Amino acid sequence: MTTMTEASVREFKMPDVGEGLTEAEILKWYVQPGDTVTDGQVVCEVETAKAAVELPIPYDGVVRALHFPEGTTVDVGMAIIAVDVSGGAAEAPAPAPEAAPAAAPAASVAEEPKSAGSGRQPVLVGYGVAASSTKRRPRKGVEIPAQEPAQQPAAAAVQAELNGHGPAPADAPAGTSAPAGQGRPLAKPPVRKLAKDLGVDLTTVSPTGPDGIITREDVHAAASPAQTPAPAPVAAPQPAVPAVSTVSAPVPAPAASYDAVRETRVPVKGVRKATAAAMVGSAFTAPHVTEFVTVDVTRTLKLVEELKQDKDMQGLRVNPLLLIAKALLVAIRRNPEINASWDEAAQEIVQKHYVNLGIAAATPRGLIVPNIKDAHAKTLPQLAESLGELVATAREGKTSPAAMQGGTVTITNVGVFGVDTGTPILNPGESAILAIGAIKLQPWVHKGKVKPRQVTTLALSFDHRLVDGELGSKVLADVAAVLEQPKRLITWA
Repeated sequence: MTTMTEASVREFKMPDVGEGLTEAEILKWYVQPGDTVTDGQVVCEVETAKAAVELPIPYDGVVRALHFPEGTTVDVGMAIIAVDVSGGAAEAPAPAPEAAPAAAPAASVAEEPKSAGSGRQPVLVGYGVAASSTKRRPRKGVEIPAQEPAQQPAAAAVQAELNGHGPAPADAPAGTSAPAGQGRPLAKPPVRKLAKDLGVDLTTVSPTGPDGIITREDVHAAASPAQTPAPAPVAAPQPAVPAVSTVSAPVPAPAASYDAVRETRVPVKGVRKATAAAMVGSAFTAPHVTEFVTVDVTRTLKLVEELKQDKDMQGLRVNPLLLIAKALLVAIRRNPEINASWDEAAQEIVQKHYVNLGIAAATPRGLIVPNIKDAHAKTLPQLAESLGELVATAREGKTSPAAMQGGTVTITNVGVFGVDTGTPILNPGESAILAIGAIKLQPWVHKGKVKPRQVTTLALSFDHRLVDGELGSKVLADVAAVLEQPKRLITWA
C-alpha cells in the first residue's frame, strides 16, 4: 500500500471563473476519492452568478478527498478537492475497520438516497468529514433525507482548519446549534457582522453549512419572523436545542394535496440572484422609455420559408428571429448613435462602433443574455450559425461568463410564450432592448382591402439619458420597415 504524505497533497481551490465573482455552487462532481486525474481533466461543474462552468484540475495525481458535497455554495479561494501528486498507485477507497487509527481520513464513498421526484444523481458523502456534519441546503421541491448522527473522526478538525473555520464541535450534528460551553458558533467574519447588524444571536441559529457552519441564509432565516408554524409531528422525545425560527427548517416536498405545504422557500442564488441585482440596478439607474409599433410581417415569413430552401442556408437554423436580428442590425447601421453606453464616472456617452448582439434566453437556471460578438460584420448565414450555437449552448447550460460580457444591444423574444409584447428592462450597460411579440394572423388593411395578414407588435426600450425620443423612434420605425418590406435588407445595406 502506498503511503501518501501531507507534503504530496495539493489542494485545488475554487477559482474566480468570472469577473470578480466571490462564490460558486458545486453542481456535480465527476470524480470520486481514489480516481486518477490528469492535468486539464474536468473534475466538477459549478454554477456562478452568471453561468454553469466546468472546472479542470491543473495537475496529475490521485483524488484524496472532496471537501464539499454537491449543492454547497463555496467562496472563491476555498479548497474544494485534495489530490495526491506523489505519483504512487492509488487503492480503491474502502471503509476503515473498527480498529483503524482516528487520524485516518474518511474517504469512503456512498450514495445519498434520492428524494421522491428529485431526479438528481447520487451524490458523494464522507468528504473527509463525518456524514452527519455535512448537511445539504434544501433545494426547491426536494425533501432532504435525514442522516443518522455518526462519530466525528479527527480528520474533520483537519478539514475545518483547511477551510479556515477552526475545529467544529465533535458531537453536534449539522443543522443544530452548538450547546453552551462547547465553543463559539462557526461562522465567517462577514456572517458574524451580518448577524450583529440584524441583532441575531449566533448561538440561537441553526447552521446548514458544511461542518456546521452558519451561513448568510441561516442568519436571515433567524432574523425573519416565523410565517405559519407547521404542526409538530409525533416523534420520540429529542434533546432540547435553542429555539430558532421555523423558516430556517428545510421545507418538505409537497404531498398529494396542494394545501399540504402552504409555502416553499427557494434560496435566491446563482443566475437568479445576479439577474435580480442587475435588473434592480438597471431599472433604478437608467431612465427607461418604451415605444411600440405593430407591423405586418407576412412578407418576412414568406422570405423565411424561401431561405429554408436556399442552398447557402442548408443545415442552418432559419426562423423569424434571424431576420428580425438582421433588421435591427440594419437599423443600427442607419442610426449608429443608439449603439452606445453611459459612463457615469466620466459623464460621457461612449459610442460603440461594433455591435455585440445579445439574445435573452430563458434557462432552467434563470434568464441569461449571451451575445453574438461583432454581429454587425456577419453575413446572414454567419448570423444564423451564431444564433444556432448560442441557443444550443444556452439550452445545455454551458454558456460561459465571457459570452455574456460586452453586449451593446439586446433582443428578447417574448412572443414564443404567446404574449403580444412587453416593456423590457435594459441589460445593464446597454442602450436599447427590442422585444418581439407573438406573430398572429389578424385582419389588416392591405392594398386598400381588409385581408388576413401575419402581424406582430415590437417594443423598443432605451436609455433616455443617451437616446432621445426621435432617435429611438427612428430605430424602431426602421426595424418595422425592413420586416414589412424585407427587400430593404438589400437596398439599405
